[in-house]
Amino acid sequence: MAKSGRFRFDGGAATFVGTGILAVLITVCTFGICYPFALVLRERWRAKHSSIDGFPLVFTGSAWALFGNWLKWLVLSIITLGIYLFWVGPRIQQWKWEHTDFDRSRYPLPLTDFQQVQPLGYHLPPVPGRV
Repeated sequence: MAKSGRFRFDGGAATFVGTGILAVLITVCTFGICYPFALVLRERWRAKHSSIDGFPLVFTGSAWALFGNWLKWLVLSIITLGIYLFWVGPRIQQWKWEHTDFDRSRYPLPLTDFQQVQPLGYHLPPVPGRV
């Protein structure tokens, strides 16, 4: 199968292993309670080394934003003897994708970060509510 070339990843083995070890230590030493901090650490690393069509990604989520839900999910998983974990996985994936975006600080994005262009010799009236 041919490569698309649209998606790029430039992460190295050393930083991957280092980030992974730190994430495991955070999770194990806190008995899973601080897993959101480990998750954010790994997701920021992944996004930092990824791009789509040459536009870099950035992870905007914070561990504190996930922490409350994580505690609730952890308690429900313990109460249900692990059955609730079937719902936790998809929720975490949803949260990760909701907080992954293009890094708008580095490049303007085509078709989303554009200014209205007027044809030569033609004057467009201003749009109400828009500067």
